[in-house]
Amino acid sequence: MKTLKNYLILFDEECPMCSMYTNAFVSTGLLDQDGRSSYQELPAQVCPNVDRQRAANEIALINQETGEVTYGIESLFKIFAMIVPFLGPLFKFKPFIWVMSKMYGFIAYNRRVIVPPLKGEDFKYQPTFKLHYRIIYLIFTWFITAWILSAYTSLIAGTLPAGHAYREYFVCGGQIFFQGGIVFLVNEKKVWAYLGNMMTISFGGALLLLPGLIVDVWLQLDPIFYVLWFLAVAGLMLLEHIRRTKLLNLGWIPTITWVLYRIIVLLIIFLMA
Repeated sequence: MKTLKNYLILFDEECPMCSMYTNAFVSTGLLDQDGRSSYQELPAQVCPNVDRQRAANEIALINQETGEVTYGIESLFKIFAMIVPFLGPLFKFKPFIWVMSKMYGFIAYNRRVIVPPLKGEDFKYQPTFKLHYRIIYLIFTWFITAWILSAYTSLIAGTLPAGHAYREYFVCGGQIFFQGGIVFLVNEKKVWAYLGNMMTISFGGALLLLPGLIVDVWLQLDPIFYVLWFLAVAGLMLLEHIRRTKLLNLGWIPTITWVLYRIIVLLIIFLMA
């Protein structure tokens, strides 16, 4: 495998996900051993051509011989072209670049709520908050989570009253508005950060339910098995919710209301059965 010589990739040291995949570029030989650096640690004089704010938003790749800088998906395409050179023409095809740049932006501008930073956010340059990407993220995670939950409830038939096909969509969507209102009262500046983290937890929990759906394809187990599986996943979600609200310095109120909402919904479901 060829190495992209004399290039330096800049990553966000406050983003564990960014650190992991850029380290993989170096460890697999795609970049030189000294071919990565966090943008937080890069001295301004090393490459004056770098747009520091844009580098905080989108990963930057610097040609240290020419000073040329690419950002975001174009940086990644330059690296991927080393792995699959026959796809090089595709990586230069403008419509494809446009589509992939939107997908990249969806992840890049939500990365701090997908995997929250552990060291805090004290550096001068922070990723720009883009509301439309956060709203799209909330809608995406809401839809996938509700879809999986709707399928999973069929496995616990008899322990939970049957409901409308769209019940879980209303429940998940309702929690976004409910918790958003609560956090607005606690700290209105952190509403969008909290909602992003909350829906990451919900999405992750839904993904952990998928093995249960897969098991049911071959083994029709007793519904109590799937109830216990669900409760175990809910417990992990609660622990993660506590961890993330601590990182956001939001205290215990969002966690209490997060649990309370689910209890109220469950009571309503049984009362309406």
